[in-house]
Amino acid sequence: MSESPGTEPQAPAPRVRDMPAPRKTAGVFGPAMRFVFTWPYRAILAGLYRTGVRPWQLTLASLVANVVVGWLLLTGRRFLPGALLIPAGLFDVFDGAVARLRGEDRRVGAFLDSVLDRIGDMILFGCLYSSEAGQGHDLGAALSLVTLVTALMVSHLRAEAEAAGISLSEGFFQRLERYVAMIVGLTIPGALVPMLVVLVVLGGATMLQRGWSALRRLSRPAEDQRWQEGQK
Repeated sequence: MSESPGTEPQAPAPRVRDMPAPRKTAGVFGPAMRFVFTWPYRAILAGLYRTGVRPWQLTLASLVANVVVGWLLLTGRRFLPGALLIPAGLFDVFDGAVARLRGEDRRVGAFLDSVLDRIGDMILFGCLYSSEAGQGHDLGAALSLVTLVTALMVSHLRAEAEAAGISLSEGFFQRLERYVAMIVGLTIPGALVPMLVVLVVLGGATMLQRGWSALRRLSRPAEDQRWQEGQK
């Protein structure tokens, strides 16, 4: 069949095998998740691309899902918000992947994504803290608050390092670990406090790891000279 005048031939739909694999992460669960879920990841990514979903829609959907999770936590529920963290995490994973696949990855998008990720962390752990404190669970409330502060500090260390001209992405405490631990902690009875302890330990280790790495690299004469030139 001949094409209508003035129309351009459509690009063929992407094949699953041609989709990029998940990006490598430095967290505890990252390598295992990348090995196990490479093909499901590619299939979902291809489906999102074919449906025409835009990256900002996935970012917004992740934020909305976290708001719903926070509200459910405030009502005292645990299993349902834990289950809803699964689509919230998937939205967060695939917004950047769709942006890169469509050639729409921009600095402004990365900036907004990072800001909204921090807002999501504050909603999740802030609401969990409020819920645990309201129920008289002092240990769970304290661990939730420490986890929130740790998550913000880990992100802040990376931002400060990048402002000083170095890339800082290492650490056990990545966003994937927070999602997995919270899903397990909220959906399995009695697992919340142990998972929060894990997050606090991983978060503290990551803070020390990133702080030491930044200080060591910034103390190099070449890095110091590059930073001084950037201040001129």
